Amino acid sequence: MINVYDLLPPGRLASMLWTVGASLLHSGVVINGKEYAYGGHDKRGMTGVYWTKPKAEPPGGTFKCEILHGFTVSPPAEIDRIIKEASEVFLGTSYNLLTKNCNHFTAYLCERLTGRPGPGWLNRAASIGVALPCVVPKEWIAPPDFDTADGELLDDDEHNDSHEGSRMLGDTDTSNQRYSFDNGAADLTDDDEWDSEEERRRGGSGKGKGKAAPVRDTSGRVVPPADRAPTTKAKKSCDCP
Repeated sequence: MINVYDLLPPGRLASMLWTVGASLLHSGVVINGKEYAYGGHDKRGMTGVYWTKPKAEPPGGTFKCEILHGFTVSPPAEIDRIIKEASEVFLGTSYNLLTKNCNHFTAYLCERLTGRPGPGWLNRAASIGVALPCVVPKEWIAPPDFDTADGELLDDDEHNDSHEGSRMLGDTDTSNQRYSFDNGAADLTDDDEWDSEEERRRGGSGKGKGKAAPVRDTSGRVVPPADRAPTTKAKKSCDCP
């Protein structure tokens, strides 16, 4: 199953591009109850592959549709091996908006699992951007910039501080958290951190967060919030007496 999200704000441009099959899209592959996707970050040697709950809308994204792409008869161990291999191919620092984005990952993973790559139209905007870089509107390559579109992901300590009260009450919503395939540690993108639903859709930086240096792809373009992978490192446990 492939889940597809539109990264442009709802409006005439988004509707027109969706109608002609040239939308700026984010996608993820659903396998055994987890949605696997790929994004960029600036941590060397760390994968950009992560998983989240199916249909969890990314910052700035709107769920559009799901595609039943195919099936695999591979045993769970083989599926895990394929995903691990993909995580080594798709490092966070290798991300490129036009040549190595989330939809390239979807196509790669689908082909390894089913023998067929994902639908070509998922990446049509990027393909046009590669072929005609001088005439393609900026919005076809990256979502419009917003003053609050930092899309910053919290590290472990900030995540713990911001949610201390919520955990004590037992009402923390984890529906939009992302988990790096490297270590299974959650990086925060859940709705409790957005000032409003509107800010979440626009990719805002969340409550109490200052602006940080933007994450850039291999060509120097700013990576949109929806395509930023988690980088939180899991804390090592101590077996000392």
